[in-house]
Amino acid sequence: MVVALKRRGRCPYKAPRPRAITMSKIELDVLKIAEIQVQYTPKIKPSERVQITCSKDAEEVFRCIWNHPLELKECAYALFLNRANKVIGYLLISVGGISGTVIDQRNIFQTALKVNASSCIVGHNHPSNNPTPSEADLKITQKLKDSGKLLDILLVDHLIILEEGYVSLADEGLL
Repeated sequence: MVVALKRRGRCPYKAPRPRAITMSKIELDVLKIAEIQVQYTPKIKPSERVQITCSKDAEEVFRCIWNHPLELKECAYALFLNRANKVIGYLLISVGGISGTVIDQRNIFQTALKVNASSCIVGHNHPSNNPTPSEADLKITQKLKDSGKLLDILLVDHLIILEEGYVSLADEGLL
């Protein structure tokens, strides 16, 4: 393995080395450096991917992938889209309790970057079947929108999935 080091000072583990060095596995173990692997293996042809053209399309996809009863626990999922608004894949973001769940924007954008998504749609359910977005729903939507702008990954919509129906924050003008 070849590692390029910037010479800012002495490495506390070894004597100074040239800029490009070859390190054995044993030397890496001494440095306590973990290898990071990023992998995405698409198994669906681009021509076979589902295209999202409106919030109803997104709601139908969420209902197909939802693995938890809507009335028991609040859950959150994300759909990742390419430039043609075709679904690259989805991610279960979190499973919470009866009155809330945690949506960690870092996990969403980590996955979006990994799959080279151009945009994403977030969806979560309200076990109470209350269609009104909570203050927390509006705050996380704004955080996701702002973070997405920095990374050039557009938040297209945030859906609240209900037993019967859904609410689209984009359709309601809340995005």
